[in-house]
Amino acid sequence: MSRTNLTLFDSALMGPAIVASFKKLAPQTQLRNPVMFVVYIGSILTTLLYFQALIGKGEASSAFILAISVWLWFTVLFANFAEALAEGRSKAQAESLRALKQTVSAKKLDSNSSGKSKGQLSNWSATPASNLRKGDVVLVEAGDVIPVDGEVIEGVASVDESAITGESAPVIRESGGDFSAVTGGTRVLSDWLVVRVSVNPGEAFLDRMISMVESAKRQKTPNEIALTILLVALTIVFLLVTVTLLPFSLFSVSAAKSGAPITITVLVALLVCLIPTTIGALLSAIGVAGMSRMMQANVIATSGRAVEAAGDVDVLLLDKTGTITLGNRQASAFIPAPGITEQQLADVAQLASLADETPEGRSIVVLAKQRFNIREREMNALHATFVPFTAQTRMSGVDIGNRVIRKGSSEALKNYLQELGQPFPAEVAHNVDDVARRGSTPLVVVDEGVVMGVVELKDIVKGGIKERFAELRRMGIKTVMITGDNRLTAASIAAEAGVDDFLAEATPEDKLKLIRSYQSEGRLVAMTGDGTNDAPALAQADVAVAMNSGTQAAKEAGNMVDLDSNPTKLLEIVEIGKQMLMTRGALSTFSIANDIAKYFAIIPAAFITTYPQLAALNVMHLASPSSAIMSAVIFNALIIVVLIPLALKGVRYRAVGAASLLRRNLLIYGLGGIILPFIGIKLIDMILSVMHLV
Repeated sequence: MSRTNLTLFDSALMGPAIVASFKKLAPQTQLRNPVMFVVYIGSILTTLLYFQALIGKGEASSAFILAISVWLWFTVLFANFAEALAEGRSKAQAESLRALKQTVSAKKLDSNSSGKSKGQLSNWSATPASNLRKGDVVLVEAGDVIPVDGEVIEGVASVDESAITGESAPVIRESGGDFSAVTGGTRVLSDWLVVRVSVNPGEAFLDRMISMVESAKRQKTPNEIALTILLVALTIVFLLVTVTLLPFSLFSVSAAKSGAPITITVLVALLVCLIPTTIGALLSAIGVAGMSRMMQANVIATSGRAVEAAGDVDVLLLDKTGTITLGNRQASAFIPAPGITEQQLADVAQLASLADETPEGRSIVVLAKQRFNIREREMNALHATFVPFTAQTRMSGVDIGNRVIRKGSSEALKNYLQELGQPFPAEVAHNVDDVARRGSTPLVVVDEGVVMGVVELKDIVKGGIKERFAELRRMGIKTVMITGDNRLTAASIAAEAGVDDFLAEATPEDKLKLIRSYQSEGRLVAMTGDGTNDAPALAQADVAVAMNSGTQAAKEAGNMVDLDSNPTKLLEIVEIGKQMLMTRGALSTFSIANDIAKYFAIIPAAFITTYPQLAALNVMHLASPSSAIMSAVIFNALIIVVLIPLALKGVRYRAVGAASLLRRNLLIYGLGGIILPFIGIKLIDMILSVMHLV
C-alpha cells in the first residue's frame, strides 16, 4: 500500500486539526467526554462572569477572570486538537487507500464460460466494474487490472499486488487452494484468470478498509470504558468537594469577620486543575492513535477492541513456515540418483540455478560452491538460454545448446519426463518421500531426460526469532508453534526456535480445540492464518490476523487484516497493542500525580485571606494568590500540548514483565508527574511576575 508518511505535526494535518478543534466545541460533541465537558461548562461559566465584570458587578477584576476563561477555553481546544490530530492521521491513511480505487472496464463472461480453455473464452462483453454484481464471472488477462474482489475459478497467473501491500514481488494466484482470492485494483502480470465476483458494489476490500480506517466514530474499548468510569467518578468527587467549599468559605468569613470569600472563578479553576483533565483530554486520542499505528504497520484493525485485545494477549499461536522459519527454504543436501555422484548432481543443479534469483536458487549455487568448490560459470561464455519459473510449468532451468536441464517439484518433473517418454526412478521417488517426511522440500533435477537426483530444501529458523520469543516469555506470553509437519520435525524446529510448545500435524479441528482449551483457562489467544481451513480458528481467537494474500473466508473471520501478508507481523501487532495500553496507563498515572502540585498552588491562594496559616503550604513561594491560580491553570492547559506527541506516538515499548513495567511507570510517570508540575508552575509564576501580568 502507498503508505502515508506524514510527520506528527505535518502542515497537511495541522490546519484541518485546528479547524476541527473549533468544530468539536459543539455541546453534543463535548458531552461524549464527561471530564472535558466539566471544563467546557466551566469555560462558559467564567466567560459569563467576565461579561458580568465588564459592567462593574464582577466578583473579581475583569482581567483576572478573562485570563482564567481564556486558558480554560485553551484547555478544551487543546483536548479537541489532540483528538482531531489523531483522527486526521487516520483520515489521511484512508485517503491513501481511496486513491487506489480506480474505474476499470471488466471483461464479463457469460454464465457458460466455466471449465472452458483460454482459447474458448472470447465471448465476453466490456462492462464497467461498478456494474458488476456478486456471482458475475470476468476474464482478466496479462496487463489487465482486476476490476473487483473475487475468487479465481479458472487459470493460474502472477499478480502484482504492490498497490495494496507495498511489496514489489508478484504473487501467484490460482483456482482452488488457499491462494485463490484476488483484490480489486491489483494487476495481472502474466497468464490469465477467470474470476467470480465475491462482493457487491461498496463491499469490496478497499471499501471495507477505508471504512475501518475512518475510525472517528469508533466504539470505546472495555479498558477505555473502565478508565472513563474511573475518571468520571474522580470528577464527581472533586466536583462535590469544590461545590461545598463555597458555603464553607462564606461561613468561615462570616464567623471570623475577616477575609474574603472564595470566588466562583477560583472555584472553577480549582475544579479544573484537580479533576484528571490531562488523561481526559488525551484518552480518545490514544485510542485513535493506536489504530493509526496499526495502519502504519500496514495492518487494518476492524475496531479498537482488536488493538486493545492484542495488548492483553498471553498466548500466541504461530504458523511455522514464514513465521518461525524463513519460508524461502535453503538447500541443505544433494541426494543423487543411482549411478550419479553427489558432485555431478551439484554441478547440474548449480547450472540450472545460475539465473534463479529466488532464495532457494541462490542457496543451491552457494551449497555447490561450499561442498565441491564449484564456482559460478561465466554466464556469457555458456551461451545459455535460461528458462524462468512459471505458474503453469512449475519448473525452471537452462538450455545450453541442445542440452536441456530442468529443476522443479517432483510432480512437475514426473509430468515432464512422461512427455519425453522417460521413466522416473523408484529410488528417486523414495528419496523424495523421505525428504518430505522430514518436513523439507524435495527439488528434482533432470539433465537431458536423465534424473540426476534430489536437492533437499530445508526450513531455516529466522535469525533473532529465538530472542524475540524470549522477550515474549519475559512478558508472560506463551508461544505455540502450529505446523502440519510430523512430531519429529516439529519438535526439532520448536527446540531450535525456542517456542514454549508446539502442535504437530495440525488439522483445523486441532487448532480450534487448542484455542478453546486456552480460553477456558481465562487466557486471551492470538493467531494468524490465511487459508479457508484457518477460518474457524481465526473466528474463535481473541486476536485474529488474516493475511491479505489468503482466502476471503480467512479475511472475514479475522478482526485484523495484514496487507503485507507477513506472518511475523503478529509479534509487531502484540507490541503495538501493549504500547497502547502502556501509553494509557502511563498518562493516567501522570495525570493523577500532577494534581499534587496544584493543591499546593491553588488551595493556599484561594483561602489564605481567611486562613493565613495556609501560607505554610505555599512551598513553591508563588508571587501572589492571583499568580498562583493563573500559573496552575496555564500549566494544566500547556501540559496537554506537551503530552500530545507521547499520546500519538505511544510510550516506548519494552519487553518487560508486569511488575517491572509498574515500577518503571511509577518512577517515570508517577514520581515525574509529581516533580514536573512543581517546576512548571514555579517557572510560569516567575514569567507572569517578571512581565507584570498579574
